[in-house]
Amino acid sequence: MAKPPSTLPRLGELELAVLEHLWTEPDADVHETHAAVGKARGISPNTVGSALERLYKKALLQREKVSHAYRYRAAMDRETFRARRLVEAAGGLRALGESELLAAFVDLVADSDQSALGELERLIRRKREESEP
Repeated sequence: MAKPPSTLPRLGELELAVLEHLWTEPDADVHETHAAVGKARGISPNTVGSALERLYKKALLQREKVSHAYRYRAAMDRETFRARRLVEAAGGLRALGESELLAAFVDLVADSDQSALGELERLIRRKREESEP
């Protein structure tokens, strides 16, 4: 099972649409994905299959061979993907830690939603516990 990439690769419109589909379904094959994403775009199942293969090679999908075809599933959930995109757009984790952006984020959360601030504290505590030897 491939580990998601440390830096997210650039994606085309079709690849993003395929990911969106696989975030709503537990898994899908080429024909199911084509019916959901490709048919309305007027593209062939082969084109959708190529997008699935590219996403697999970019480690954004996992796959399992069932009979003579692959079934694909997202390697990370939508929220994780979006959060990573946001962090990368801000200059990466190192830039977040070295700038006031992280503090601004915490201030924004605290000002807008106290329950989200509590959830953030819980998540930080859980990550610290997971990383302890």
